[in-house]
Amino acid sequence: MEKLLEAILFMKGEPVTIKELAALAKVEKSEVEEALTILSASLEGRGISLIRKDDEVMLATSPQFSEFFRDLAREEQTKDLGKAGLETLAIVLYQGPVSKNKIEYIRGVNSSFVLRTLLIRGLIERVPNPEDQRSYLYRPTFDALAHVGVTKVEDLPDYEALVKQIEADGEVSSVVPEASPLPEEDEFDETE
Repeated sequence: MEKLLEAILFMKGEPVTIKELAALAKVEKSEVEEALTILSASLEGRGISLIRKDDEVMLATSPQFSEFFRDLAREEQTKDLGKAGLETLAIVLYQGPVSKNKIEYIRGVNSSFVLRTLLIRGLIERVPNPEDQRSYLYRPTFDALAHVGVTKVEDLPDYEALVKQIEADGEVSSVVPEASPLPEEDEFDETE
């Protein structure tokens, strides 16, 4: 059971409630609690640890490596966003607030890492999903709007036309990344 929970937590990449883990694993909450205790013990002394807060748990890097990852995060913030980052940011700008599942559906790939990068850089923020308290939505921050040179999302290029197309089609067209209002990657260097 603990291996299944480890896999679920790894795949989710964000805090998960005990209740949600029980539902996903199709077991009782008490079984999840017992398996989490075993998992936590098996991760001791390794590079990954199990973090608990209230009734949520998640996998994270071990505290002993915090300084290393703090330096790595600083280094990461000075790099270009890359195509995946720009694409994901464009989706959040045009569709936000938007769920991780919808972002991944649009992109066709797991977006946990790129979402984390955008969160670290302060370009997107995570807010509770009013329709499902177990999940989050992502929306652009004021910094993201400032980076693309607009004062509100409605000022993004082709915003109205794209929103109408999405409402008519019921899904996002592949034009979203192409219509990205973001500057070229070399112009988006945050070291300036």
